Amino acid sequence: MRAEWTVVGGVRMHARVAGNPVDGPAVVLVHGLVVSSRYMVPTLERLAAHHRAYAPDLPGFGKSGKPAGTLDVRGLSDALATWMGNLGLKRAALVGNSVGCQVVVDLAARRPDLVGRAVLQGPTMDPRARSALRQVGRLLLDAPREPPSLLPIELRDYLAAGTRRAWRTFRYTLADRIEEKLSHITVPTLVVRGSRDPIVPQRWAEEVSELLPRGRLVVLPGAAHAANYSASEGFVRAIGPFLYGTE
Repeated sequence: MRAEWTVVGGVRMHARVAGNPVDGPAVVLVHGLVVSSRYMVPTLERLAAHHRAYAPDLPGFGKSGKPAGTLDVRGLSDALATWMGNLGLKRAALVGNSVGCQVVVDLAARRPDLVGRAVLQGPTMDPRARSALRQVGRLLLDAPREPPSLLPIELRDYLAAGTRRAWRTFRYTLADRIEEKLSHITVPTLVVRGSRDPIVPQRWAEEVSELLPRGRLVVLPGAAHAANYSASEGFVRAIGPFLYGTE
C-alpha cells in the first residue's frame, strides 16, 4: 500500500492505493462521515489481490487538506469527480460506506461516465430518521457492536477534521435527499447491509434497493454498520463477483 497525492480545487487530496493493474476493474472506496480512508484499509488490502484499489480522503478529512468552507454532499462528489479525473479513472467501481454512499449516489446520478458499478454499504440517510437526535441515537446503538479498535480511528479522524467541520458536514448530509436520486442511477448497484446495523434498518435497505433501477440487496449476517472494517472478509466475498460483473 502506498500514498498518492493530487491537488483538487487548491487542496491536496491524499489517497491510499494498493494492488497492481490487473484484470479486475479499478475500485474506489469512499469513506463516511468524519472518518477517513484509514478504516477502509482492511477492505482495501483484500481487494488489492484482484484490483487496483483506491481509498481517498475527501477534502477536509484524514490527511487531505482543508478547504476554506465545509463542502456539502454535492461539493464532496464534485471533489471526488475531479480527483478521479486527475488519476484518469473512468467507469470505476465505487464502494461507499454510510455517508460515503450519499457521495457515491450523487456522483453516479450526475456523472455516470465515471461510475461503472456501485456498492452502497450501509447507505444513509433513512428519510424516516432524518434528524440529528435520531441519527445520534442510532450511532450510539451501533458503537458497542463495532470492534473496540475502531474507536481510536474514529477519534483520531474526528480531531483531524475538527468539531465545526464535522457538525456542518453532518447537517449537510441530513439535508441530502438520497431517496430522490436513486432512481437516476443507471449502473448496476449492490446494496449491502449488516444484519446488526441499527443505523440502516432492513426496511430502509430494501427501499434503497427497490428505488434503484438496477439494484439488489445483500445482508451480511452478524455485521454492524462499518462492515468494511469489522467484517471485511465477508464483505469482500459478498461484493467480489458483483465487481467483476459476474452477478
